[in-house]
Amino acid sequence: MKGIIDYGVYLPYYRLKRETIFRAMGWFNPATAGMAKGEKTVANYDEDSLTMAVAAGIDCLTHIKREAVDALYLASTTLPYKERGNASIAGGALNLSPHTRTADFTGCLKSGTTALISALSAQDEKITLVCASDTRLGKAGGAQEMLYGDGAAAVAVGHDGVIARLLGHYSVSYDFPDQRRMDPDRYVRGWEERWIRDAGYSKMIPEVIQGVLDPCGLGIKDMIKVVYAPLSLRDHAAMAKRLSLAAEQVQPPLIDSVGNTGCPHPLLMLIGALETSRPGDRILMVSFGSGSDALLFEVTDEITAFQSKNKLNTNLGYQGELESYPQYLSFKGMLPKELGIRGEEVAPTSLSLFWREQNAVLRLVGSKCKACGTPQFPRDPVCINPECGAVDQMEDYPFSDKTGVLFTYTADHLAYSEDPPALYGIVDFEGGGRYWFDITDCRLESLEVGKPMQMTFRRRYLDQGRSVAGYFWKAMPFKG
Repeated sequence: MKGIIDYGVYLPYYRLKRETIFRAMGWFNPATAGMAKGEKTVANYDEDSLTMAVAAGIDCLTHIKREAVDALYLASTTLPYKERGNASIAGGALNLSPHTRTADFTGCLKSGTTALISALSAQDEKITLVCASDTRLGKAGGAQEMLYGDGAAAVAVGHDGVIARLLGHYSVSYDFPDQRRMDPDRYVRGWEERWIRDAGYSKMIPEVIQGVLDPCGLGIKDMIKVVYAPLSLRDHAAMAKRLSLAAEQVQPPLIDSVGNTGCPHPLLMLIGALETSRPGDRILMVSFGSGSDALLFEVTDEITAFQSKNKLNTNLGYQGELESYPQYLSFKGMLPKELGIRGEEVAPTSLSLFWREQNAVLRLVGSKCKACGTPQFPRDPVCINPECGAVDQMEDYPFSDKTGVLFTYTADHLAYSEDPPALYGIVDFEGGGRYWFDITDCRLESLEVGKPMQMTFRRRYLDQGRSVAGYFWKAMPFKG
């Protein structure tokens, strides 16, 4: 029996109220007044779809050994590289084995569910990790800007410890041009909203639901929860009526608190349904984009002993308001600024040096002394313990999954930062080891010596002239 064995969630720290958007851009498009309710998640300036996918993957692998993962599927419509294995980078950051099979799924919003179907259908993989993530952009003042949120979800698929087994799946694929972007495009382009709803959404979702339920001899009334991707709050509610769903069957669409995160959104909603489920519950999940995928799950007895519940609420709860609309534009690269000489120059990256140092840079792997057990970062042939000093007695020791406490920190108001002041400090890791990191996803006033911290994979710089995104690890307050 193959099914879901664990899951992970990542929602960015920052939230932008839609009222803030409307106050800034309502003069240009007064028609968006009806959408100026709730808030949406906004990726920090040092985040992209790759870093968020890694964060969700880390959250998913809490109880799974890295060496047990056979394959990693990364789904997104906004991957940073068009020609470089994004899933390979994520696999390195997740400290997976180099022998792990990786693949990018992209091109449409149902890529996340298509990746999940592929993982559930694979016969030669014991554990497959599926990560879905998106950071889509809508033009300033438009409905898409109001609607789109950023986020990521991860699902581990395997045979043992299954909490939700797959009963069936069904897919339809159409060249339905609801959303589109070509290589030069930064912003998503859409066609007429009513046409998308009436000609696509309202027809494809019922079609794919019937396609998965009929062979199983089940009806929509047999579902405890029905998860289906929302176009908007109004369209989501209209679909519930069209499907004759009872109110308690409809999984909340997260539009008010998160926005529409695109590729990962059906997975985020599925995780929300799993976190309140009981053994025997049937959950139907449906995506939409260039067609539709439907997956039917049955919750098993394993859910009662499952240790990973409440991840969605934890991510919803850890947040800070992005009060400035211009700062939002700056984070998204939509606002040219005077960076000054400190921020203009980006040193070229030696890709050969990165290859040699990838254990430290990508995986945050240091060393641990075999003689005395002292961890240290970066790796060094000599033990840092003054009472040991052993030479060439080191083994690899990963720090990316370790928590720690803040030993000391500082705020720099002179150094260039997209989110000033620049924060950095020294983290003492649980179990030993110490290093200094940039600090992200918090306010200066929230920091204090001894504060629990965790590692987060982030984009340190973007060298557009050379098509290089540089990644490393930063410290952030512990979400738990």
